[in-house]
Amino acid sequence: MSFQPARIVITGIGLTAPNGNSLSEFRQNLLNGVAGVEPFDVRYMGKLIAGVCHYDPLRYQKRKELRVGTRAGSISIYCAHEAVKDSGVAFDALPKDRVGIYVGCTEHGNVETENEIYAISKFNYDTKYWSHYHNPRTVANNPAGEVSLSLGVTGPAYTIGAACAAGNLGLIHAAQMLRLGEVDFAICGGVSESIHTFGIFAGFKSQNALATHADPKKASRPFDKGRNGIVISEGGCLYTLERLDDALARGAKIYGEIAGYCVNSDASDYVLPNPGRQAECVRKALTNAKLAAADIHIVNTHATSTPQGDIQECEAIRSVFGTGCPDTHINNTKSYIGHCMGAAGALELAGNLPAFDDLVVHPTINVEELDPLCDVPGLVLNTPKQAAKVDAILNNSFGMLGINSTLIVKRFVA
Repeated sequence: MSFQPARIVITGIGLTAPNGNSLSEFRQNLLNGVAGVEPFDVRYMGKLIAGVCHYDPLRYQKRKELRVGTRAGSISIYCAHEAVKDSGVAFDALPKDRVGIYVGCTEHGNVETENEIYAISKFNYDTKYWSHYHNPRTVANNPAGEVSLSLGVTGPAYTIGAACAAGNLGLIHAAQMLRLGEVDFAICGGVSESIHTFGIFAGFKSQNALATHADPKKASRPFDKGRNGIVISEGGCLYTLERLDDALARGAKIYGEIAGYCVNSDASDYVLPNPGRQAECVRKALTNAKLAAADIHIVNTHATSTPQGDIQECEAIRSVFGTGCPDTHINNTKSYIGHCMGAAGALELAGNLPAFDDLVVHPTINVEELDPLCDVPGLVLNTPKQAAKVDAILNNSFGMLGINSTLIVKRFVA
């Protein structure tokens, strides 16, 4: 008898992005071409540009909790509560030891350590002024741990470190744990507090990979010939995932079904993507989903607006979707919000899921002159496109040290 893994569905979404604090607001801004990048003061570096979130942190936390916790934790708590509320589940009645929390994160702890060093520098570096909250703030499991404290979850709660592929990994791992029967309800996705550490700005600047533009809202411009780097952003998007039988039993609304996924590694360079391994990741995800390339109707690209990275990914996409895929549309979300690091994949998926209902593909904006090396069949540029059908969405997220992730979500059909 062959093993039939449980079907896993998305039943709730909570998010904060630089251009929206709910799925409906976020989606509307994607269709209207509204970017969320703005000037931002960075310690030691002055006025730069970044994607900044403007959610209400006091909606689910008290002021003392905000002082004790972290920005990544606060974003996670906001998104988790919003996702649980959106799911419509009777959360108080759920056995909390059967709830899992899986939060993808690019990095964590840099912000708090930089802040503490800066604070004690004013006291001749006397460590007696070092906060006793520093250790719980900087442990890698902090974002998920803060959610578990806020929601009273006693099941597994931990962070998945996967560079900028982490948002996808949060969902992939949750789906696996649900299928294994380790949990019955999962809160998962990705978060980022990256704009609050000057180190990440300095690091990208030293690589000549930090975006500049006279108009901040046009700074993130994947595929454009004049693109010159990444816009660093914060954000978060967490989902609730359930086994299909459980979701149907309680009459839950279903955003989509996890169809397939793949995670692999380049093993070739610290930062330069490997298009061969990226294409391999996409193909294996398609095989896992039992779908052909032509079955995918939206491909959301990872493209970060770096000169070489965009070219490499377009090479990978072209090798898989370049021929025989007339109904496949290619778009990018970072052109609106910059690079939300660990939250990127989760947010980018969320922005496309409503297309199952309205059949509209949001475009990549800020493309004034398409780079010929990024010319891929099916690119949707600057203006939304009405699709004939949207039955499957493929989401690419890639990260430093060569980690690649591809997640496929399909329209739910009973």
